[in-house]
Amino acid sequence: MMRAVVLLSGGLDSYTAAAVAKAQRFSLYALTVQYGQRHACEIEAARAVAKALGVERHLELAIDLRAIGGSSLTSDDAVPRDRDVAAADAGIPSTYVPARNTIFLSLALGWAEVVGAQDIVIGVNALDYSGYPDCRPEFIAAFESLAAVATRAGVEGARLRIHTPLITLSKAQIIRRGRELGLDYGLTHSCYDPGAGGRPCGRCDSCLLRAKGFSEAGLSDPLLLS
Repeated sequence: MMRAVVLLSGGLDSYTAAAVAKAQRFSLYALTVQYGQRHACEIEAARAVAKALGVERHLELAIDLRAIGGSSLTSDDAVPRDRDVAAADAGIPSTYVPARNTIFLSLALGWAEVVGAQDIVIGVNALDYSGYPDCRPEFIAAFESLAAVATRAGVEGARLRIHTPLITLSKAQIIRRGRELGLDYGLTHSCYDPGAGGRPCGRCDSCLLRAKGFSEAGLSDPLLLS
């Protein structure tokens, strides 16, 4: 069975991307990064998701990005609420974490070499997202080219592939695909600024995009039913 390193945040997208890879008969090695995010309860969600997926191994790495700063997710700055995330000129919000996906993919790349995986899976999405530059196809293509020349495996001819099974899907399409795969989205966490007990705020970009997705999919969000 082929091995794949999957970046697993505990969110809806990463869970679905990992499940797609599993359906394609990949053996999953899940990587979760504790980077000093204010919504650290997503780590518990990642553990629950990894268990549900039956991954071969779940590796958690602590890389504290709070010292770098530059994001409301790694500081006490207010998380934007009630933005029109569908507006073309909404811009890159303060929840953007500088170089986050570059850092995460680099960690995944290193682990992939160690476990003998030629595939990395990441749940980035270029349609229903918050405007992050490191969720776009051109970024993924550039990183894949980098991996070919930056690793021993690459220079020896074992080209690494980065899989983005959700990149052209809307949030509603992602949710429908997950339901087809039998996923329990009640295990996931999406909110950037949760309240007591991890209760989603319902107003940050991530909550709004999640709500939009479930609404357009004609489904109820299990997190809001509990």
